[in-house]
Amino acid sequence: MSASTINLTLKVWRQNRTDKKGRFETYPANNISTDMSFLEMLDVVNEELTQKNIEPIAFDHDCREGICGMCGAVVNGRPHGQEAETTLCQLHMRHFSDGDTIVIEPWRARAFKQVKDLVVDRSALDRIIQAGGYISVNAGGAPDANTTPIPKDAADAAFNAAACIGCGACVAACPNASAMLFIGAKVSHLALLPQGRPEAARRVRAMVRKMDELGFGNCSNETECEVECPKGISIREIARLNREFMKAELKSA
Repeated sequence: MSASTINLTLKVWRQNRTDKKGRFETYPANNISTDMSFLEMLDVVNEELTQKNIEPIAFDHDCREGICGMCGAVVNGRPHGQEAETTLCQLHMRHFSDGDTIVIEPWRARAFKQVKDLVVDRSALDRIIQAGGYISVNAGGAPDANTTPIPKDAADAAFNAAACIGCGACVAACPNASAMLFIGAKVSHLALLPQGRPEAARRVRAMVRKMDELGFGNCSNETECEVECPKGISIREIARLNREFMKAELKSA
């Protein structure tokens, strides 16, 4: 083994279907380059499983550039692994040591239905967006938006909130499986911009109602969501969500 490769033991959650009982299975991952990403390491393991006529491990992935929010798994108890502000596809094997045992599990939340192995159905987040996480009027194209004066601090705050990729790590990290960091980011992103203000009250009430309907929990200030967010979304977005919700409720009373 060269200095740039490591041998690992993987304990991976395997589950064929939602209604089937899952279990951990152990696989070796040998001669893994430390330059590989975590998903590329799983690709190597799956290639070996396929050659042995063992069904490969199912896991979500898409862009593999840390911007689509598609990938995600709990690695050694932490969503997306131990590195701060890092998606699973951008987590590199150099952060692990030769001989390590890695435990890999799917997101676990009532609102995220198990599909197979490490794959869960996160469409509940999409349904929250469908409930109101958008601007319904024609706000024009990018040149039109740039003609609307926006204070620099508001533009920066909206941009920071818009960095949320909707991966669901905040839900997986929260002991209440709350989606309030996700909703807070989406509400803040739009409420901070003049194009989003006219529908702010309707939007926040609709999104919170949908969150409750889908079985997500409430925030109890555990702050794990902020710690595990791969895009560094602050829990200040939850505070802004609560303020927007209270204003909307008082306005409708």
